[in-house]
Amino acid sequence: MFALSFGSDLNHWFLQHQREMPWRKTKDPYKIWVSEVMLQQTQVDTVIPYYLRFCERFPTIEALARAELEEVLALWKGLGYYRRAENLHKGVKKIVRELHGRFPTSLKEIAQIPGIGDYTAGAILSIAFNQPVAAVDGNVMRIMARQFAIDEDIGSTKSKRLFERLVLEHMEGEPSVYNQALMELGALICTPRSPKCSECPVQSTCKAYAQGNTEAYPVKARKEKPVEEVYTALVLKRGEAYYLEKRPENGLLANLWGFPLLDESLYERLCALGQPLNPVRHVFTHKRWRLLPVVVEYTGKNEERLRAILNIEPVKFFAMDDIQRLPIGTAFLKIISQIDR
Repeated sequence: MFALSFGSDLNHWFLQHQREMPWRKTKDPYKIWVSEVMLQQTQVDTVIPYYLRFCERFPTIEALARAELEEVLALWKGLGYYRRAENLHKGVKKIVRELHGRFPTSLKEIAQIPGIGDYTAGAILSIAFNQPVAAVDGNVMRIMARQFAIDEDIGSTKSKRLFERLVLEHMEGEPSVYNQALMELGALICTPRSPKCSECPVQSTCKAYAQGNTEAYPVKARKEKPVEEVYTALVLKRGEAYYLEKRPENGLLANLWGFPLLDESLYERLCALGQPLNPVRHVFTHKRWRLLPVVVEYTGKNEERLRAILNIEPVKFFAMDDIQRLPIGTAFLKIISQIDR
């Protein structure tokens, strides 16, 4: 009785209240994959224009597989979490190379594709192919934790498997509708703070609501605070062009372009040669950067001093129009926004 009420009420609500989104107008697994990757850690309103531009430029798996990574990253610029784009690019190449462009339709096959984890696999298989597979992310775990008053840490592997089982046990109707309904409920109604319980279509079956403590769920282990790292960001200027370097293939902002990051101790020394900008803060998952940018003219007496500091010969200076076309990490875009005024 509970399963029928929960699943059917949820589906009915979704069909009446779902938001219009471009990826909801297709069953193409590739485009659904693109949307799910972009939506990780990013708001819907931010994603929509990126999604439309991306699908226009790369309408098929084959089109994306043929593209250079740098072009893909440039089109991704501003979305952040660039590793998502790299894995998407690796994934389509693998599909073209090993599956002749055919998108995998089983959990076993799809698990072999770079960048596709359990949630993304479940979302693609259920939405594109209507397969009865769970798609469990933070939104879904929050809903189920409240529905069943589950007090286990949602970060544990054990609890994730529990949520997947509950999602499947209470699945009603088309898996495509049901999984999207859970996602939509978590985004619009069953929010982390101040959930709109009075508008919830499954309020009558929610144990946390009945107990009057919805915000006590889900239970999360306390995370350690991100470690702060402080760098001097050297903004070398030659005329109206700026020196940028490509970051290593591994680590934060891999394969993206940015300004040289030097030891914090060099800040005062560089300020004596140039003009400091406003400090920039940028938060990653486990780290927090505080960047101290200094604009220095790479001319005359400064050249020899700067070569000694950098220990390289700066050669790649870019005009601002060219910079706009490069894949650049958001942390550096915050600096560029100051010098481009």
